[in-house]
Amino acid sequence: MSADQYHISGQVGAVDPNAWKVGVLCSGSEALFLPPFQEGIHMLDPIEGRDFVIEARAADGVYDRLPGLVAELIALNVDVIVTAGVPAALAAQRAATTIPIVAANVGDPVGIGLVSTLARPGGYITALSHCAADLSAKQVELFKQTIPTLARLVVLYNPMNPLHPGYWQETQAAAQALGLLLVRLEVRDTNELVHAFDAGGLERGDGLLVLSDALFNAQAARIAQLATAHRLPMMAQYREFVEAGGLLAYGPNLPQIAKRAADYVDRILRGANPADLPVEQPTEFELVLNIKTARELGLTITTWKVMV
Repeated sequence: MSADQYHISGQVGAVDPNAWKVGVLCSGSEALFLPPFQEGIHMLDPIEGRDFVIEARAADGVYDRLPGLVAELIALNVDVIVTAGVPAALAAQRAATTIPIVAANVGDPVGIGLVSTLARPGGYITALSHCAADLSAKQVELFKQTIPTLARLVVLYNPMNPLHPGYWQETQAAAQALGLLLVRLEVRDTNELVHAFDAGGLERGDGLLVLSDALFNAQAARIAQLATAHRLPMMAQYREFVEAGGLLAYGPNLPQIAKRAADYVDRILRGANPADLPVEQPTEFELVLNIKTARELGLTITTWKVMV
């Protein structure tokens, strides 16, 4: 994206040179994260009468761009960096060794080395997680409950995502318990995404599970369209996939996490140390079904009694 500048205060005229500068670095598209984050910033009380300026950069799923994008934010002397997604968080951690970082939409921040512990992150980074330990397993379980005939499940997997090996293990265990066969479809970029669908990878299954990933999130509409074109029911983690035409989603609400990230920014700019801000984990999960897609796929879902 272009180096757009967002003047949050809504005032007309030149931006105050003393305004707080908030850098936003997105692993995928800014469209899922930036609007609700801006909404969260709007809701904050003024800090010392100073404006906020948001400097946003998005890699759009091309993770090789992240080092250069975070370097741009550092050169702008931002006061805090907010990241969306694991790749952006790790890129910021490597480069911005003195700037406070709020890492949003990350899974297992301890396991990937972002923070020391959930209760006491340590260092200059705190985080807002998007994942619970058994979320992938629960998605498989709910998918099978919704479509009892489900037998072979294609799993959209990004080898570049450091969390996906763990997600894959959870998915394997859940599938084995339910008697499902898994087919792993590896996709690293948008070109591989289209090729994987066109090459017949989906024909090996009767359901598609999309693991959480910034690239996949940015391509939610395309993935949903391709899955429907192949008449394949799809389960993902976020409602945005269902809104784009996918069948099912089970997971936390991304806009709410983005709004909460604004609160963490506020606390840091008021003097809080990121090391003392506990990592926030999701406590509410939403289960969403697209009835229109179910009808288009010829699925008869007469009862949807699932315990979440």
